[in-house]
Amino acid sequence: MSVLVQNVSKLYGSQKALDQVNFTIHAGEVVGLLGPNGAGKSTMMKIITCFIPPSEGEVTVDGFSIHDQSVEVRRLVGYLPENNPLHLEMYVKEYLNFVARLYKVAAPSKRVDEMIELTGLSKEQHKKIGQLSKGYRQRVGIAQAMIHDPKVLILDEPTSGLDPNQLLEIRELIRMLGHEKTVMLSTHIMQEVEAICSRAIIINSGRIVADDSTSTLTSRVGGSNLFRIEFNGRPDKLKLSKIRGVLRVVNTDGSNIWEISASEGVDLREDLFRFAVDQQLTILSLNRETASLEKVFQSLTK
Repeated sequence: MSVLVQNVSKLYGSQKALDQVNFTIHAGEVVGLLGPNGAGKSTMMKIITCFIPPSEGEVTVDGFSIHDQSVEVRRLVGYLPENNPLHLEMYVKEYLNFVARLYKVAAPSKRVDEMIELTGLSKEQHKKIGQLSKGYRQRVGIAQAMIHDPKVLILDEPTSGLDPNQLLEIRELIRMLGHEKTVMLSTHIMQEVEAICSRAIIINSGRIVADDSTSTLTSRVGGSNLFRIEFNGRPDKLKLSKIRGVLRVVNTDGSNIWEISASEGVDLREDLFRFAVDQQLTILSLNRETASLEKVFQSLTK
């Protein structure tokens, strides 16, 4: 089950929300769609789910086109919109039964019970949706997106409003679903993408600026092997920069804290200790850092 996006653009008047976007998502992938506000993430998701048409380009889901086979596409896709529209006056179980019957789910009551158990709504199932917290409303939204057992899940900000415990539960649920479904999710929480997704697509001003595995993205950005060291005095910067494997030495604030970028895979810690001894300095702190997806995001979208 794959999602194929080819040369998709979307215009709102003279404003181009998407500009020649291309990517493929394969079965079993959990892909994070990242970008600053207004980058085009929600627009892309609405196009894939047939909520809005593209101005140009093609999208297919398992070979079905969004243009002339939209009913087939909708059957294959489960969608949680960013604003999660729900019927607040309906009870949780009543609403999920309603959605299940819209999709003509076989044995709807059984399927509703499965979704309630899966999304942790058992204690809230007899409440009206309007009485629920934002976190539990989000769970109802995820349950309705999965009620017809779709092959593709499109989740726009799925963990919005969840407390830390709920966050972990929903992340684990999405990770589990990724073993058998194609999942695309958007989020502003970079740690969430690193925890859940095997791949990230970063979009900025309607264009894709990066598309790769999360590990490859972080290794591509400068400073991916970074050592932050504090001495009790001023070292010789020239000698520090000549240590084997050192790419760059930075001291930005005039203090005795230095940031040292090294070649990928190089561990400078022993050499830095020997350097400190030779310079008759004491190391007050030494930390090795790796580039986070957040740094990659900032680098590509600023």
